[in-house]
Amino acid sequence: MEYLYDSKGKHIANLVNAHLHAPSGQNIGHFLSNEKILIDMHGKYLGEIVASNRLLYNKTSPYQNVIFGSYGNYGNVGNYGNPGNYGSIGIPCGYRDVEL
Repeated sequence: MEYLYDSKGKHIANLVNAHLHAPSGQNIGHFLSNEKILIDMHGKYLGEIVASNRLLYNKTSPYQNVIFGSYGNYGNVGNYGNPGNYGSIGIPCGYRDVEL
């Protein structure tokens, strides 16, 4: 399980066994290991992991207009707790925060 944060250090998601979950536990997406990106529940590009634990949207990603299909709903994994704020890194050039 990995905690994922936005550029400001706010906890926004958990990555559990290649499935992306909201902090409250519901499945909101999936990790595609070959492409090293995250997709939403409709198969659309959601973002990628930057600086080891930041979920950010790459504005120049070649996957922005690709539909990967549905990978299923893996339900609710429960709440893993609030890890607190991880600290701001600012927004790297070419990225923006993910809108969940």
